[in-house]
Amino acid sequence: MCGRFAYFGAGYQGHSSLALPPPPTLFTSYNIAPSQDILAVRKDSESGKAEWAIVRWGLVPFWSKSAKTKSPLINARAEGIEQKPSFRGPVKYRRCIVPASGFFEWRKSDGSKQPYFIRPRDAGYFTFAGIWDHWQGEGGEVIESCTIITTAANGVLRDLHDRMPVILGADDVVIWLDSATGQKEVLRLLRSCPEEILDAYPVSTLVNSPRNNRLECVERVKI
Repeated sequence: MCGRFAYFGAGYQGHSSLALPPPPTLFTSYNIAPSQDILAVRKDSESGKAEWAIVRWGLVPFWSKSAKTKSPLINARAEGIEQKPSFRGPVKYRRCIVPASGFFEWRKSDGSKQPYFIRPRDAGYFTFAGIWDHWQGEGGEVIESCTIITTAANGVLRDLHDRMPVILGADDVVIWLDSATGQKEVLRLLRSCPEEILDAYPVSTLVNSPRNNRLECVERVKI
């Protein structure tokens, strides 16, 4: 799964053909948790241009009677996503990408959990595949939200968790965001990424609490 990630710096540009403008705000977080606002990139439905959006992490389907749920939809399993009521509309019409400097997983051992930070080996950015939705309450409240799609873990992650976020390659990003892409091609992209692009290392248990949001959360520690 992907239950915590980080985004720092302001250098994400995605594929050059996206022609992304600078991010709307300097957004740095070393410990992003569910229900927080995150940065995403999507295509404007009228202009077709890529744009930044600030969305809540935890999908609220447009048909939901309430914005509050017991279990926020922070992840969507790739397998069968096109059939799930909460996801089938968004995966067809409202796809987005979520830039990340890395994400966290925990290794269970002897009753304890050791957090690991998984980042790009080139120290750049991951591009997570996501979907978003627009919810409006009876009182006029509007929430735009998203979920990160997950798939089976590759060899690097398998010892930590059996799931991982779908990480798109540069060319895949263009296909994913293109509204003309057919469903078969969209679903083909929902696979684990090559192992060689990942770097995983242990980090401080500071990250266990969302209240801790500082550089030490992503720094390597000895165990």
